[in-house]
Amino acid sequence: MSRILVVTSGLSFGAGGHLVIANSLARALREAGHQAEVRVTPQNPFGHQASAYLSTWLTDVRTAQDGGPVDQVVSFRYPSYAVRHPRHVCWLNHRMREYYDLWDSFHATLTPAQQAKETVRRRLIHGADRWLLTRNVTKLFAQSKTIQARLQRWGGIASEVLYPPPPQRDYRCDEYGDFIFAVSRLTKLKRFDMLVRAMARAEAGQTRAIIAGDGEARGELEALARELGVDHRVRLVGEVSPAQLVDYLARCRAVCFPAYNEDFGFVTVEAFASGKPVVTCTDSGGPAELVRDGVEGYVTAPNEEALGNALARLADDEMLAQELGANARQAVSSMTWEAVVSKLVIV
Repeated sequence: MSRILVVTSGLSFGAGGHLVIANSLARALREAGHQAEVRVTPQNPFGHQASAYLSTWLTDVRTAQDGGPVDQVVSFRYPSYAVRHPRHVCWLNHRMREYYDLWDSFHATLTPAQQAKETVRRRLIHGADRWLLTRNVTKLFAQSKTIQARLQRWGGIASEVLYPPPPQRDYRCDEYGDFIFAVSRLTKLKRFDMLVRAMARAEAGQTRAIIAGDGEARGELEALARELGVDHRVRLVGEVSPAQLVDYLARCRAVCFPAYNEDFGFVTVEAFASGKPVVTCTDSGGPAELVRDGVEGYVTAPNEEALGNALARLADDEMLAQELGANARQAVSSMTWEAVVSKLVIV
């Protein structure tokens, strides 16, 4: 069996879905008989990207922590795919989105001088990424069709889609309770303000929503709930442990994930594994690839009226939620870590 290094990047604080995927992959590799460990390379803030790419390029990934030789690496997001190894598979989460699909909105926030500087930096990063993802890797997988399309649009880079399965947790379905569940980092791109506004619509009735997670948008969401008079029905509970996450998924009626152009959206497959339908939006990216409208949940127009109508439908009909939840569980049953390992390991 092989000794495999799983490489992702991160700031010195916090963790995201990519780290959950990295740890899940390492566990699946070990269960398949391989030796595997996770290494996190730097992800420097704006203005210091070059040093992050360089330090990653110079990182020794041919030797494991115990000093033994590494047979293969699997990298994830920028700039972790800058590591050098003759057997290097990249399972891409995303490149630096501000220089790709979020460029227009990012560019609009800059002063003219900053725009000129960032335009140059964008060209350099595009060139570096294209070289790294075509010349520095043995094989390239994208974690969703959304990511695959971005690779093709910005760089003409070919890739194969390989969806991550749910993390290895003890998912269960206890009931189809009286609340809608939402969980993620609380940022504007997750659009939980749309969920709060949907809960304020008349058709929402007395449906409750629980929003888990933390982030810069939490204060705004709490203020919005108070302003709309739904703070008694919309509760923000902050960060939750893995056990609490499984419990909320086990007891909710459905999961709402209306994020904008999400890379993949782990919560979708976690909800499916818990037998719960998911309500997302047509422009939500990865989640909208997995949810078939009216089958495993609903894919609505990205506005509070359409979202509210879909949530109300599920809130009013427990049997419907059970039916769509059963479809969701069936859909995710074929997504296994064994299949992922067979794709990512170079024989």
